[in-house]
Amino acid sequence: MTLLDGRSLAQSIEKEIIIQTDLLQKEGIIPTLAVILVGTDPASCAYVNMKIKACERCGVACVAKKLKEEITQIELIPMIEELNADPEIDGILVQLPLSAHIDTKSILEAIDPQKDVDGFHPFNAGRTLAGIEAFVPATPLGVMSLLEHYGIDVAGKNVAIIGASNIVGKPLASLMLNAGATISVCHILTKDIKTFTQHADIVCVGVGKAGLIGAEMIQEGAIVVDIGINRLQDGRLVGDVDFESVSKKASFITPVPGGVGPMTIISLLQNTLISARKRKSKNQKY
Repeated sequence: MTLLDGRSLAQSIEKEIIIQTDLLQKEGIIPTLAVILVGTDPASCAYVNMKIKACERCGVACVAKKLKEEITQIELIPMIEELNADPEIDGILVQLPLSAHIDTKSILEAIDPQKDVDGFHPFNAGRTLAGIEAFVPATPLGVMSLLEHYGIDVAGKNVAIIGASNIVGKPLASLMLNAGATISVCHILTKDIKTFTQHADIVCVGVGKAGLIGAEMIQEGAIVVDIGINRLQDGRLVGDVDFESVSKKASFITPVPGGVGPMTIISLLQNTLISARKRKSKNQKY
């Protein structure tokens, strides 16, 4: 069994980003990411802080807007429009989930697609599905980068994706399909997930349910990508996979933490860097 070590790969990519940001700064361009956080949800605050620290390490400027929980959609959209119009801002990220009184789809659609480094705008989602260059959501992009780094070619592989969110499952399915994989997407209404996972060469799971995937659910030698993250009552962080049992059957497996998580943040910075490189050519389209 080989660990898919996202932490070490992310650190390696981070060094390259530092070099690239330094070159851009010498040309008078400071890559800049704007992060909007609504409310004080502990998990969201922790994620935003990790992104801010990653920006600091890589020489990417970060404009953090921490807003009160009570902010209205009518107040939030003009803030996004202001960032859209700011030529010094390369990427805009709205930390999810948003409060129930705010329509998430409307907020994501308000972001300029060319600054949508999270890849959630329908414009980028559609281009990703069609296999056209676009900003891809950071977690699926990180998963594909991790597999590629370890020499895992998904072409011709049977891939079971557990979770059909717009953030992970759907875009990951698009990337896998475009790369030549045969995909099955399971979700909350899927009657028997095991039917799909037991015949999959690669199993990717990200639903936020600890221990969902056990050893009996995968075939010998399967590649297992655990995208989930859950905090147990004893304080431990675990994924959606029963690592102890599954690792004994898998040929490759991601640890939690230290697998997909670090790749998500570094992929976001890669997207921001791409946007910064395009800044000089304002009229350049994808």
